[in-house]
Amino acid sequence: MALKATIYKADLQLSDIDRGVYGDFPITIARHPSETDERLLIRLLAFALSVPADTDHGPLEFAKDLWEADEPGLWQKDFTGRIVHWIEVGQPDEKRLLRVSSRVDRVSVFSYSASTPTWWRGIETKLTRARNLTVWQIPADQSAALAALAQRSMQLNVTVQDGAIWMSAGERSIEVAPVRLCGGSAG
Repeated sequence: MALKATIYKADLQLSDIDRGVYGDFPITIARHPSETDERLLIRLLAFALSVPADTDHGPLEFAKDLWEADEPGLWQKDFTGRIVHWIEVGQPDEKRLLRVSSRVDRVSVFSYSASTPTWWRGIETKLTRARNLTVWQIPADQSAALAALAQRSMQLNVTVQDGAIWMSAGERSIEVAPVRLCGGSAG
């Protein structure tokens, strides 16, 4: 029997004052049976932190990462279909990151596990050729707290100001402070 996705709907309101990016994004996202609430919310956070200021080079979209091995968690394709920004969620291996970084303009990784420092130490020196790579660690306690916001239907607000990131749903609000392990800014 085939695995079935659980469909989640999120109305994401973004106020990224630091980058001047604002918008309301109605998102329908398929959650793979092996995906956790925590990972789902990290994908939504990665979307909010990576959505482009304009769509001149195509929109940011959710890809089929857990369904298709050759796809990331999110990607931005230009109007010719060329991948402009490849976004991984989790801890991909260095071969995958090197292969992808040679084919696209930008690669971002949002890692959220408590094992991120160990994973990063193991591959950091192998990625020196990847000049277009940015790696973020979402502290494990913060990513676990984000999981509590998961609902099949969500109203999420993400505010970014002076480097501080807040994600909220109703009365619950969580500050997220990603740690840059490598590369440039999230935007």
